[in-house]
Amino acid sequence: MDESKFRSLAKWQISVPPRYSENRIQYLLKTEEQILQAISARAPISRILNDICNALDCQIGNMVSLISMPDENASSAAEVSRSAALFGLHFFFSAVIWAESGELLGSLEMYGCVSRNPSPREFQLIERAVCLAAAAIKR
Repeated sequence: MDESKFRSLAKWQISVPPRYSENRIQYLLKTEEQILQAISARAPISRILNDICNALDCQIGNMVSLISMPDENASSAAEVSRSAALFGLHFFFSAVIWAESGELLGSLEMYGCVSRNPSPREFQLIERAVCLAAAAIKR
């Protein structure tokens, strides 16, 4: 392709902003900082875990996340799954929250509006949320 033909095609290309802009990165950093401050201030664990879930839901979108502690019985997990299905939500992802010592601290369950698997970027967000949850629970 000669240069003049390329230039004529180039003027029709549309610049698409990156999906994860600087504003989104700033939101993530600010939210993580607030969660870490809440952990160090010994805020109620339920509030911290709720903040982690809210941040994760906002970043991924069309998601409902829940962090459960190990002392909650298995029947409540089954109830959550049934309730999610009643509202038309599909299982998205589940992760176990472990301490560095190997102690079970809890679990993260995520449900979405459409049935799909997490993208690599979403998986990174989930991993970070699990780390924050472990720090919050272990404190």
